[in-house]
Amino acid sequence: MSGVTDFYRFIISIPVADRPPHLRNCLESIYQLGERYAYRGGMTIVVAEDSREPPHIDAHKALVAEYCAKGLDVIHFDLPEQYQVLQSIPAAQRQQLGRVLTTQPAERFYRKGQAANRNLSYLKMLQLTEDKERTLYYLVDSDQLFLPELDYFHHINQIFQTNDIAMLTGKLVGDPPVSPAVMAANFLDDVTVFLHEIAGLAPQSDCQFHRDTPLPGDAAYHDMANMFGFKQQVDHFDYRCPLTGAHDHTACLATFAGRLQAFFFGEHLTRKTAFQPDSAVTALAPARTIYPGNYIVNFEGLKYIIPFGHLRLRMSGPTAGRLIQAEIGARFVSANLPMLHKRTTAEDEGFRPGVEQQHDAAMDISDEFERQFFGDLMLFSVVEWFKHYNLTQLADSERLQQVVDKVEADMLALYRAKHQAVNSRRCELETWVKAQQGWAGTPALYQITQFLRNIELNFGDEAKAWQQIQSESHRQGRKQQIVDALLHYCGERGVWAATISGGVDRAVCGL
Repeated sequence: MSGVTDFYRFIISIPVADRPPHLRNCLESIYQLGERYAYRGGMTIVVAEDSREPPHIDAHKALVAEYCAKGLDVIHFDLPEQYQVLQSIPAAQRQQLGRVLTTQPAERFYRKGQAANRNLSYLKMLQLTEDKERTLYYLVDSDQLFLPELDYFHHINQIFQTNDIAMLTGKLVGDPPVSPAVMAANFLDDVTVFLHEIAGLAPQSDCQFHRDTPLPGDAAYHDMANMFGFKQQVDHFDYRCPLTGAHDHTACLATFAGRLQAFFFGEHLTRKTAFQPDSAVTALAPARTIYPGNYIVNFEGLKYIIPFGHLRLRMSGPTAGRLIQAEIGARFVSANLPMLHKRTTAEDEGFRPGVEQQHDAAMDISDEFERQFFGDLMLFSVVEWFKHYNLTQLADSERLQQVVDKVEADMLALYRAKHQAVNSRRCELETWVKAQQGWAGTPALYQITQFLRNIELNFGDEAKAWQQIQSESHRQGRKQQIVDALLHYCGERGVWAATISGGVDRAVCGL
């Protein structure tokens, strides 16, 4: 903190939907951080409710009270108050912001989506702001934890004290921040290697899966990492057995098989990423992606929202990041201040939008899969746009349509290749598993078979999401939504900026 004598106050927003165990872990990580580093600038935490289930809302309220008793300043921003805050915006502006915030009625003001709920929490954070010049706004997801080895608040305070920036973001470590829809091929590679190896080892011999193998790097979990400029260095990653103490291969296999279903909630058993310490934590790099659960803005930065919440598409952070980068350039940066991402908890799997678990253990990720494809289409349409045009030209519907159509053809080719790869790997592994007589009748065999069945349900030729992606009429409808959203981006950003500033903000999208 050399040369820094003043401290920003932090207002932290944690949007949460039906996730009491996740919220507890997140709040506890903030509490432990305060105990360890004692940041002097002060902070207030806003738990922005988006739950549908009353018992979960009650549990979230109880957690707020519990951590208030521990000394944290925590506020529960409940659904009725959110609706009232929304209604306090003048009707004309509120109508124009319907896609940025929400148009859901009071009786169904839940599960509005991460973007809408996050943007509504901005309004609450503004209410709590006493000094706009000395406040930072920290957006965090409930399924993330602050790492104990990082003094986040002091580091972020120093970064904003000593640099002319409006938005800072950090990556995530732990579970991948992407959908299982784009991880199945490489996951099947790793599963296949592990199962073949453990099948050749004596079941009762000491576990051999505690090796010091290379850790996955950036985007190692992504089947199409090359789209983001990352090159895969290895064909597979080894399974690192989490068991401690003396145990054999039977126990190792049972643990592995028992966690396979968690893949459909976004957990990748072999390609979790780890924090790589960097002595220059406050060193900054140009950013192009917002990590929606790990970014910080000053008052000016509140203008740069994550848009298009009404579409419910994935990849909203990367898409927003490209648009914001085009507008403010070097004032949008990243630092090596990642958060730990944990899709599941010890208590239960938790709610995850777009994932449904059926009574017969069948997993359905079709909603998330569909939103992933069209989220990719929107993201890479924006990337392609900026190769030829700028923000001020974004109102050109004819050019936009041409760009989206071109990118659609590219995305279809990529997804078809991935579809073929996933199903080829699945069929080969199914045939091999059936031949493993030594596993007959074991719970592990049942769980492995169930996992492969769910891969087929979600990635096979008859999978609902795959049928939607192949449907020209469905794609046409989604493309119209994407083009329309991009056409209105600058206008909606202008209305939002005026709402935040309390007046007219003409410095929007370079206009």
